Amino acid sequence: MAEICGYALSTTGKLFRPMLLLECALAVGGNVEHVLPAAVGAECGHVASLIHDDIIDRDDVRRGQLATHRKFGTEDAIVAGDALIFDLFAGLAECRAAGATADRVVSALHAVARSGIDLCRGQTLEAQVTAERWFSVETYLRVAELKTAAFFRGACESGAILGGGSETEIAALAAYGGHLGRAFQIQDDLLAFVSDDTTTGKPGDSDLSNGRITAPVVLAHLHAGAGDRLLIERLLSGVDDPPTGLRSLRDVVERTGGLRRANELATETAQLARRALDAIRPAQSRDRLHEYAVAVIARQQ
Repeated sequence: MAEICGYALSTTGKLFRPMLLLECALAVGGNVEHVLPAAVGAECGHVASLIHDDIIDRDDVRRGQLATHRKFGTEDAIVAGDALIFDLFAGLAECRAAGATADRVVSALHAVARSGIDLCRGQTLEAQVTAERWFSVETYLRVAELKTAAFFRGACESGAILGGGSETEIAALAAYGGHLGRAFQIQDDLLAFVSDDTTTGKPGDSDLSNGRITAPVVLAHLHAGAGDRLLIERLLSGVDDPPTGLRSLRDVVERTGGLRRANELATETAQLARRALDAIRPAQSRDRLHEYAVAVIARQQ
């Protein structure tokens, strides 16, 4: 178990969620040492979700190396993902011994548990959207809110709680995390069209192979003519091999303005995240949170 979990954690990504948790704790005047175990737990929980996602999506590569289930087998990968989820909650509980008060730990556990349940709801809703071909911006944003933004919100909210923030500060940072997570997901969807597998460390045609309806695709379908709508639907059905299908999908998404509109939506959503920080007193940590909202839509991986 230690070998499998260690493998999954060994090639760190951006460590974005633990960074957000720490910065939100600092933004309300908290002590980093009191919340560091929770930050470690946040990365464990995120990696657990990646392990399970790769199994569901049948992806072979993650962060530039073989996906955990491809290296160790699906059964052991599932169990390792489960173990890392328990590590998430163990890290939160460890904050009590690190100096956080018991009431803050309980409140943070509640916030993270809610975000985890939302993540599971988002995964189920995404599967339904994919199966039934719902080309709806509203539904897409709901999936992004649940599947991706919920864990960003949980990291920011729990950091603010453990850091001793006021109700106003906690609510503002939770809102920031939610908006930031939606912007992150929209940009993540764009990477399949503007980046490459080497840069992202994962297959660019994964969404297409799984028939997933992403932000650029939703917006392209919404504004396309009848012929291009049929083409998008045909490509999502997997009639072409993934590389060929992705090239065709890139062409139609760009031609119909889906890329441009998705970029605009990501930018608008990131701006909402920055505005949520108006309720937080000026400090270096707040400045860094502002910078994250800019970086999240400029990234290429």
